[in-house]
Amino acid sequence: MPARLEIEGGVSLRGSVRASAAKNAALPALAAALLSAKPVRLTNVPDLVDVRTMIRLVETLGAAVRREGEEVVTRVERVASDVAPYELVSTMRASVLVLGPLVARHGSARVALPGGCAIGVRPIDQHLKGLARLGAEIAIESGYVVARASRLKGARIATDLVTVTGTENLMMAAALAEGTTVIENAAREPEVVDVANLLVEMGARIDGAGTARITIEGVPELDGATHRIIPDRIEAGTLIVAGAITRGEVTVTDLVPDHLTALLAKLDECGVLLEVGHDSVRVRGPERPRSADVTTSPFPGFPTDMQAQVMTLLGLADGQARVTETIFENRFMHVAELARMGARIDTDGAIAIIRGVPRYQGAPVMASDLRASAALVLAGLVAQGRTTVSRVYHLDRGYERLEEKLVALGARIERRP
Repeated sequence: MPARLEIEGGVSLRGSVRASAAKNAALPALAAALLSAKPVRLTNVPDLVDVRTMIRLVETLGAAVRREGEEVVTRVERVASDVAPYELVSTMRASVLVLGPLVARHGSARVALPGGCAIGVRPIDQHLKGLARLGAEIAIESGYVVARASRLKGARIATDLVTVTGTENLMMAAALAEGTTVIENAAREPEVVDVANLLVEMGARIDGAGTARITIEGVPELDGATHRIIPDRIEAGTLIVAGAITRGEVTVTDLVPDHLTALLAKLDECGVLLEVGHDSVRVRGPERPRSADVTTSPFPGFPTDMQAQVMTLLGLADGQARVTETIFENRFMHVAELARMGARIDTDGAIAIIRGVPRYQGAPVMASDLRASAALVLAGLVAQGRTTVSRVYHLDRGYERLEEKLVALGARIERRP
């Protein structure tokens, strides 16, 4: 039976907590190991379901993987298989990140189409168009993307929309392509910069990561490297909101404040007191937050992955707020569950209107996706009475022992089967 969390609300969180490493940086880093025959050593790797899935996937492709605590060493002396099977891809959309590395190093890849996702369709057509520009022959056969190329050739690629995994996939493929590749309209997220830094440490020649134009000079082969994964800005943001929503006083350490600029600006607007250090943020929650409008957008804008958590805070604000979701089409699935706890939120397409209430009431609720589950836990922390959050396997995909971190700050949470 799937696990659930039982939360007794009403405790102001206090203390210090460390942010774990970024899942969305660890996954492309593991895929990047396919580009070299030498060992790639990653440190500060989070222990998450999605990370374990990616390790299993690269192992099926021929990788020897050794994990000790937060260190993972991956070596792919030879690509033994070019097939990313449906049973793994279907559980984790980021599996598509092996597509570019496989074609670039091995000359062929068969990657199962990821299918749907609770928060939207998220097609991979930008990945496929970009690989075709690099000279790969692309076909769809029996639910698999089949890509082949004797050697990829550098090209100018302009994506129709900003895509993080698309930018990462094309950057990895271009690292071994012949000639120069320019990616226009590239994603600027810190996770893209992190995988670019790893590739440079492996001997790739990449310029412009973190801007809308990335230039890659292809090299014949890549070496091994040792690389530390960046902190998870979304976990850090969730812990900051936990301190704010419970009227607590919490210091979140091991983060990069520059990765949280848009979120911190919005929390400041809501009346949350923030002290930003070199690698930490100290938060003090107000008696009641002020309302503020939020529009999600690609980095450095307000992250879609923090929308549900901040909406939970705005649900208790003094006033009315509007949240506009511009990234994913089904990202208000937490709204109905928050309503069970007393929130007053109306949605119309991509817009949610939130009329703040003084308090939430504990209730049984169900998580629909990763960030929705975090939002429901936040609501439970501040609600009167008991909240039961079921289907928390969503939470475990992207948060490393979140309830243990919250308990260390004083929260009353128990995980039950």
